[in-house]
Amino acid sequence: MNPEAPTLAVSTVIFALRATDSSETSPATLWLPLVRRIREPFEGKWALPGGPIGASESLGDAAARNLLETTSLRSRYLEQLYAFGTLDRSPSQRVVSIVYWALVRPDEAERATEGENVRWFAADDPPQLAFDHNTIVEYALWRLRNKMEYSRIAHAFLGERFTLTQLREVYEAVLRKPLDPANFRRQIESTNSVVATDERLAGGRHRPPRLYRYNESFDLADNGPLPMT
Repeated sequence: MNPEAPTLAVSTVIFALRATDSSETSPATLWLPLVRRIREPFEGKWALPGGPIGASESLGDAAARNLLETTSLRSRYLEQLYAFGTLDRSPSQRVVSIVYWALVRPDEAERATEGENVRWFAADDPPQLAFDHNTIVEYALWRLRNKMEYSRIAHAFLGERFTLTQLREVYEAVLRKPLDPANFRRQIESTNSVVATDERLAGGRHRPPRLYRYNESFDLADNGPLPMT
């Protein structure tokens, strides 16, 4: 093998909505799990989950396997993000990383392995990471926020049924700005992107709110971006 040939690896940026503290009224914000490196280069530094690609694996399979092995997470939303391969991103050898991003629901995030070498961090305020992983996280956040208005990506943070309040909280957490509840409801309902069901959210002291589902026939290409103002 040519000693100068680049090594190919996969890394994954995992986003989940988690409460900022244990309070029931604490707003959800974006978090991501990081792993502590146990070998050089950057031993002891936090980094994105990842690893090598098996000779018989597809890129997606390698990303899913590394995700499961490092954090015990399985994601229903796993998409290729970008390839990062600048010459100086690793001090020991040339490494090209195929980066995926995964979006998980809060209940799925609770099943993630946590310990000395795996920990959740606020996505907008990670520590100084190994390699160029801070740049990768920034790029993933930029892509996520741009896709919120042009895709159904918010659905990945929710179950099949959800309240409009839960949907609004996803947009607020990702976009980092409050949205007027009445305007949000009116704008979402005007797009026909969601459909009211006959079900209501169980529990609570007040009249339980109605549950919605995504409109499978809704086409953003025909209707334009969702008006998040």
